[in-house]
Amino acid sequence: MTSQNSSSFDTAPRKVPSIAILIAISTVAPVSMNVYLPSLAGMVEAFETTTARVQLTMSLYFAAVAIAQICVGPLSDRYGRRPVVLGGMAIYILGSVLCLLAANIESLIAARLVQAVGGCTGLALGRAIVRDLYSREEAASMIGYVTMGMTVGPMLGPVLGGMLDETYGWQGGFYLMLMLGVVVLIAAWFNLYETNFTKSASGGVKGLWRSYRALGGEPLYWAFALTAMFTSSVYFAYLGGAPYIAADKLGMNPAQMGIYFMFVAVGYIFGNGISGRVAARVGVLRMVLIGSMLPTVAVVFLVLDNWLAFSGTNALALFAPMFLVGLGNGICLPSAIAGAVSVRPDLAGAASGLSGSLQIGLGALTSAVVAWMLSASMWPAEVWPMALVMALCVMATWGGCLAAWRLERKS
Repeated sequence: MTSQNSSSFDTAPRKVPSIAILIAISTVAPVSMNVYLPSLAGMVEAFETTTARVQLTMSLYFAAVAIAQICVGPLSDRYGRRPVVLGGMAIYILGSVLCLLAANIESLIAARLVQAVGGCTGLALGRAIVRDLYSREEAASMIGYVTMGMTVGPMLGPVLGGMLDETYGWQGGFYLMLMLGVVVLIAAWFNLYETNFTKSASGGVKGLWRSYRALGGEPLYWAFALTAMFTSSVYFAYLGGAPYIAADKLGMNPAQMGIYFMFVAVGYIFGNGISGRVAARVGVLRMVLIGSMLPTVAVVFLVLDNWLAFSGTNALALFAPMFLVGLGNGICLPSAIAGAVSVRPDLAGAASGLSGSLQIGLGALTSAVVAWMLSASMWPAEVWPMALVMALCVMATWGGCLAAWRLERKS
């Protein structure tokens, strides 16, 4: 296999990054989002602060990932994928060390921002690297396989984080993040080969502006990117509420929460596995539409389970419907992302960065809104504000799907 961007007169074989290294660099940011979820409630007590302030370590992390990706993608179009990823992993390690040294919630929030800037490079550029190597339909399948592999980390993260919390307190999850960063940096140094051989000629602010102005004029790009953004936010809204509901209303400890969070991760693995096997045959648009149906069903089940449960909210009613959210995202997201980055293959880095920024940006907002609603006295640790925000994101997802469908039919 050779890069799609190889020039016609360059026949020398080029080394291609393995799926394993793409999984590794793509795993860092997602693991850092959820490995410490079981410790959130305990961090309120450890730092003598509020739920809303502790939630900022997650929501502002999301926001920083979103903003950083806006620059990361075009930088990789200009200078190459490899140097940007290696630099990002080094920054991530620095942020992890600062997290472990944090003496108060403010310094922890600041350290999480450093982590986010570094960790997002692999997440954004793993997709761009796939698009460097494959056509649109093939890219959807390959992104599915990469995401399926990378989901193992986030799936096990809360479980390991809960166990580490019992021994090392809230810092346990951050020790794991530091180890992950070091291992991935070493692996990337030796195994992440360059795939961008048609680097853009301009850089700086003008280069960023030109890249995003070009993408801004592509309606199909926006249809796919917004679909990915809204369907991802169904999951992020859940992350903003579930840990507090589980701790305050159900009295679950960190280890128990870690195990139950596997519902969504297992669904996501299955969904990405399906994408890897059938996306190239079924087609990007059909995969997006099928995947978008399942979070809709999940939200309905979540409401009905908690409304009809005789004893009120219970662990299965809170966590089991999220299997469908994970399954739907696993089917929808690889194809939506492949569709977005394929509209302008020459701007794959910028397209991947912007779509990732939109996903994480709205995720940060929905997560923070749900946490704020739960902290309000009118809804103490109740499911309903979380379910409401998830339902709004589901409806917006369908708007993006319909726009993509109409634009594809016109083309």
